[in-house]
Amino acid sequence: MPRLAAVVLSLAAPHVAAADVVKLALTGPYSGGSAPMGISTRDGSRLAVAELNAAGGLQVGDRKLKIELVERDDEAKNDRGALIAQELASMPDLAGVIGSVNTGVVLAGDKHLQDKGLTKIICPAAGSASMTQWADKPGAPGPKELSIFRFAAHDGIQAAMVVEEALRRKLSKVAVLHDSTNYGVSGRDDLLAQVKAQGGPEVVAVEKFNIGDKDMTAQLLGCKAKGAQAVLIWGIGPELAAVANGMARLGFRVPLIGGWPLSMSNFIDNAGANGDGTLMPQTFIEEPVTPRAKAFIEAYHKAYGVSRIPSPVSAAQGYDAVLLFAAAVKQAGSTDSRKIRDALEDLKEPVHGVIATWVKPYSKWSAAKVETHEAFRRDKVVMGMVKGGRVVFANEADRARLAAQQ
Repeated sequence: MPRLAAVVLSLAAPHVAAADVVKLALTGPYSGGSAPMGISTRDGSRLAVAELNAAGGLQVGDRKLKIELVERDDEAKNDRGALIAQELASMPDLAGVIGSVNTGVVLAGDKHLQDKGLTKIICPAAGSASMTQWADKPGAPGPKELSIFRFAAHDGIQAAMVVEEALRRKLSKVAVLHDSTNYGVSGRDDLLAQVKAQGGPEVVAVEKFNIGDKDMTAQLLGCKAKGAQAVLIWGIGPELAAVANGMARLGFRVPLIGGWPLSMSNFIDNAGANGDGTLMPQTFIEEPVTPRAKAFIEAYHKAYGVSRIPSPVSAAQGYDAVLLFAAAVKQAGSTDSRKIRDALEDLKEPVHGVIATWVKPYSKWSAAKVETHEAFRRDKVVMGMVKGGRVVFANEADRARLAAQQ
């Protein structure tokens, strides 16, 4: 992989005629509570595009084509997400879409992309329902072909790791807190399913909160009164920090373990010292444990003038998702989105990303097994921990394992 630090970024390249480009849409929440995820994904994707374009673009048949980006802010609003999806589905020369964060936005919009056969890689996240909506159901078989892929550690992996962590700590009683979004509700269900599958611990309370809530005292007092030895949490925004701060005020000093958004800057910054020790699954940690990770981190910091990536997971997944898409375009020898989909389902060559080297991450769609369009498996996910304003490896063995892969 060329050194990212050496790439001259032209993130605002002049418009070129559609026939001479591969047009790729980036969507996500670039404003609002989910913005650290959306912006980091977009900026990681931009880095990959800048690198590919600086190297001459993508080989498409006998031509070299530059990637041109179309960016849309869905503001984490379901109705806006639906409108954006309809707009993108109407573009005759669009090759694909990378993006989304919020489950509700995906549920509102992806049906329009699927109807058009427009290839989309959900990145960096969306809850389980974003893929299970296409699965076989009693009396309602899923689609025989699906243009939607996901590039994220799906909630089944994350929920399993969260429950395993509680059991590893020999906790017998836990509380489950979740926000009231589609993501929070599906995450709650995944956590409860994993508790059942793993035979514990006992769930003594299940509480919810709404987006925008700043005081979770009532929910936390209920959890504390019932003897919860940890809080397992699923949410997407600054409300996660309100929970950590509320726990500190109440002297409710038990582990806070939850989904990957606990690594976002708006949790770490708003929770401050109260966030230290919080645990969450991660696909990428902002430490230079490999040469690829080091080059990526340095390039991101330089390009965007930051010393810490707002959401490292999102940035790295945005970068690797573009590389997977580019590999599919090259293999297809076409900008036709359906041909790109077919290539994604059977990538012939390994793709060397910043998270991992991806070898056939997807396979032919099966509505009986949504994992066919899921890229991540358990071995690509580690446990992270907040410490001193950053996310670090919770287990030294994970750092050593990743370093040994290079």
